[in-house]
Amino acid sequence: MTTPCVSVVIPTYRRPVLLARCLRAVFGQRFFRTGMESVEAIVVDDGRDDATRDMVAALQREVPERMVLRYLRPETGRGPAAARNAGWRAAQAPLVAFTDDDTIPEPGWLSAGVAAMAAAPSWNAAAGAVRVPPSATPPTDHERMTHGLETAEFVTANAFVRTRALRAVQGFDERFLRAWREDADLQFRLLPLGPVGRVNDAVVIHPVREERWGVCLRQQRNTFFDALLYKKHPTLYRERIRPVPPWDYYVIVLLTLALLWLLAAREWAVACAFGAVVLALILRFALRRLHGTARTASHVAEMLLTSALIPFLSVYWRLRGAWRFKVVFL
Repeated sequence: MTTPCVSVVIPTYRRPVLLARCLRAVFGQRFFRTGMESVEAIVVDDGRDDATRDMVAALQREVPERMVLRYLRPETGRGPAAARNAGWRAAQAPLVAFTDDDTIPEPGWLSAGVAAMAAAPSWNAAAGAVRVPPSATPPTDHERMTHGLETAEFVTANAFVRTRALRAVQGFDERFLRAWREDADLQFRLLPLGPVGRVNDAVVIHPVREERWGVCLRQQRNTFFDALLYKKHPTLYRERIRPVPPWDYYVIVLLTLALLWLLAAREWAVACAFGAVVLALILRFALRRLHGTARTASHVAEMLLTSALIPFLSVYWRLRGAWRFKVVFL
């Protein structure tokens, strides 16, 4: 096969069923019915999973003409940033299309992205569009968070980046060990090299995955990496990510610490006043999260309970990130 014009890089972590769905959508691209240019798809197995390897091998018989499907199992590194680095460094094409194993690229995805990058030689990268199928009923908090992908500036669930630009910035920062902020960091480091465009016709579908109760609590660990992004890009972080710190979280935490001190000192009246303020702030936070979302008993209970815990977890991971990355970050 001739040198491919685009390399599709898909990191994966022990989700062979979702990966197979994604790969079949890549196989079905209209791009293969136009012209004679070839494509390579590179699966990077961050989970070192035999079931994933076997599934990719089984799909080799479905690969269309003018396409090569490759499987990589990196010996070192972990996390999506490291996996994507392994993928683009192994790529042979001058353009890399990134997506994730839980997406479903629409048939015109590659055609639109490749054409847009060819028509705009000054672009070093471009973000495609992410569409999240609507919920049949009012969404849960988790579903609403997933819908936020539709308005994100630049996410590696759908991004096209020139290989030379990736080399110039040395790819992804592998200190981002979770799927969080590593894409914003790449975008911010690409900006000085030239424009990062937008291709709304290059669409991937991102269905909402089912999650266990309390997923929002586990996601608070992501804020550890906000500290790293802030350290590297303080101005852009405040302009494009979070203009101000979550002061309400800090107020809840500080008032709770004061409440515990007052209880230890047996200052009952003042402690009751502080406790009432903390409960009011937590209730306001919970109601804000519930606005426009599902009103099932289980979801309401989840929002009330997790709203009482999120401020403490968020502050903990923020301060821990600030300590780890040696930056003043709130």
